[in-house]
Amino acid sequence: MKAIRFYDYGGPEVLKYEDAPDPTPGPGQVLIRTRAIGVNPFETYIRAGIYGPVPLPNILGVDAAGMVESVGEGVTEFTPGQRVYVIGAPGTYAELVLADHAKTFPLLETLTFSQGAAIGVPYGTAHRALFHRGKAQAGETVLIHGASGGVGTAAVQLARAAGLTVFGTAGTEKGLAMIRDEGAHQAFNHKDPDYLDKIKAETDGKGVDLILEMLANVNLPHDLELLAKYGRVAVVGSRGGVEINPRSTMPKETDIRGVTLMNATTDDLRAMHAEIGEGLKNGGLNPIIGQEIPLAEAARAHEAVMQDGAHGKIALIP
Repeated sequence: MKAIRFYDYGGPEVLKYEDAPDPTPGPGQVLIRTRAIGVNPFETYIRAGIYGPVPLPNILGVDAAGMVESVGEGVTEFTPGQRVYVIGAPGTYAELVLADHAKTFPLLETLTFSQGAAIGVPYGTAHRALFHRGKAQAGETVLIHGASGGVGTAAVQLARAAGLTVFGTAGTEKGLAMIRDEGAHQAFNHKDPDYLDKIKAETDGKGVDLILEMLANVNLPHDLELLAKYGRVAVVGSRGGVEINPRSTMPKETDIRGVTLMNATTDDLRAMHAEIGEGLKNGGLNPIIGQEIPLAEAARAHEAVMQDGAHGKIALIP
């Protein structure tokens, strides 16, 4: 099979498109021929060595969609030729990938393979940030920073479906239009010097109950000023350090909560994707694809996923 591997840490140029051994499914595993592969920002951090050592050479990726090639012993719920998407399957930047049967899900005929590859990390992270860590409740107001990206659009759709008042930010007119189209009640340009005041004005000065923060190193100090009493910031992403005044959390007894999908248990994932699956079936959830890039050009995808002004999910196509 063809795969993207890297032998040392560095920039996108370390990614090599080359032949790699075909995997064979063991007990409880599903072998999938990928038709689309999700690209996530944290994969660029792994490639750069920011997340610590990984076995080298390494094949990146955890999200994909495709067709079942074969199954291992004990797997009865999937058959060759079936359309599926996978979550948390290591090494998806390849033409073939092994996945645990418990982390493999049927892909609706109404969804493209690229949409299937946009479900795992984006919708899982958004769901965990909103409901597991953020404790979002119907009737509350949520602000989603970076709402036009893969996780952001998923969060907008999930929050709207759950009965929240949804605010979102983006940095382009295209992004703002996308946020509105996906269900945000209000969209704000974070390049507008007065956008924080406008958000607060929309809440009659009360502030927002929950913030999903994709760039905490830039926004966290401002987030703490935007929160309502007992408000929460769920930190989904950060690209560096930031200085805050802890006293900002005291008058309203607000919280800062970290989010990582890696802490979700198998039971968490099953429950989460049962709910996500229903949303996909009834049309309330609809993965947005911003770009499709050939697998051989994974380096270009890694550059694109870190650029400002994201619009939907980036998918690699084998």
